[in-house]
Amino acid sequence: MHERSSVGELADRLRSELDRYSPGGKLPSSRALVERFRVSPVTVSRALAQLAAEGLVVTRPGAGAFRARTRAPAAPAGDTSWQEVALSADGAADLAPRSVDASGVLVSLAAPPPGVIEFNGGYLHPSLQPERAMAAALSRAGRRPGAWGRPPVEGLPELREWFARSIGGPVTAAGVLVTSGGQSGLATALRALAPPGAPVLVESPTYPGMLAIARAAGLRPVPVPVDADGVRPALLADAFRATGARVLVCQPLFQNPTGAVLAPDRRGEVLAIARAAGAFVVEDDFVRRLVHEDAGPLPRPLAADDPDGVVVHVCSLTKATSPSFRVSALAAHGPVLERLRAIQVVDTFFVPRPLQEAALELVGSPAWPRHLRAISAELRARRDAMTAALGLHLPELALPHVPSGGYHLWLRLPDGTAEPALTAAALRAGVALTPGRPYFSAEPPAGHLRLSFAAVAGAGEITEGVRRLRAACDEVLG
Repeated sequence: MHERSSVGELADRLRSELDRYSPGGKLPSSRALVERFRVSPVTVSRALAQLAAEGLVVTRPGAGAFRARTRAPAAPAGDTSWQEVALSADGAADLAPRSVDASGVLVSLAAPPPGVIEFNGGYLHPSLQPERAMAAALSRAGRRPGAWGRPPVEGLPELREWFARSIGGPVTAAGVLVTSGGQSGLATALRALAPPGAPVLVESPTYPGMLAIARAAGLRPVPVPVDADGVRPALLADAFRATGARVLVCQPLFQNPTGAVLAPDRRGEVLAIARAAGAFVVEDDFVRRLVHEDAGPLPRPLAADDPDGVVVHVCSLTKATSPSFRVSALAAHGPVLERLRAIQVVDTFFVPRPLQEAALELVGSPAWPRHLRAISAELRARRDAMTAALGLHLPELALPHVPSGGYHLWLRLPDGTAEPALTAAALRAGVALTPGRPYFSAEPPAGHLRLSFAAVAGAGEITEGVRRLRAACDEVLG
């Protein structure tokens, strides 16, 4: 974290001094910059690389860094209005619209402005990421024989075997495909299982990224309400009968956004209902490795209790590592596996081999279980800090369920509260929130907020963020 901030500061200093040099003029040597700014050679190299990426500096191996010559003026923008007609001309024939609203996804991907506390983040704060372990794994992976060669399209056999063991039950390495992140795995599954225009049953509320995937594929998301024990079986059976759907997408463990865990007596019932409907269950097991220290034993994945091939299982290493460590798995058995494989190959060919090799190195190292234990304890502490601060400063925001896994809390707003007004007021107060509306595929029953406690620096920032949210609520709620 310190190294990253030093790079940015040095790049800012060098950028402000570029006018001292004529175009094509040579900048001081790396050694001179190290001595002048009292930073490491790595910091100098990264700062110069940042300026080179911005087109301000040209680096020449063995010669040094030079101020870039003045660019030619940009060509005038053309007229792209014709695209509006081209993109919508055949829309009337679509069974379901394919235009995609990515705002619900971008909320958790976009970095907030400086000074704004990130309660909307979807990934671990850099201080919680296993950066040293990942760097060591990547270094070791790069030295493996054939590390830069073409991998099998299904993924490295050893990595597929590791994923199969972690899922358990009837899942074998032969039924696992290595994919590039959970989002990619979900997209492949939905394209394989449902044709454009078909209904797909989704939990309500649910992950906005999954709704975006469904709509981009021309599918019609149909909501099935969840409660504290997960998706409600009676309503699920009704939805299958009413729609004829052949797919349910669900998150049985620490559901996003509610944090609910599918109750033991519902697990078999959900699978039986789907089997009777001739339907698949896409199990998005996205945060199994972000369990809190006080959770107790976890239920097995649904795929581990599914001998009939009802479940298509998606799991990922990304949430427990870094947003850039995009290695995940799709697991299934039966004829559907061939369709999943075909779609993945057409879309992406394969996951880059160096990343797969690094994943193998990481999960096989002693650092991996140590990392999982550390984040388990830290996430519990952050969850407790946030729930305590909310109870003290914002008791009017209802918290119906405190999860024992995952990285966020789901809050219900007082009746009549305008989500957009509160989100805007919070941003003015210096805290970024995730509004609840994008989590519903139909009209929501009330206003909600999702607050992440994983993307912030620590408990102190959580307390300060809740204090700022109190000020925003005072402004909006009166």
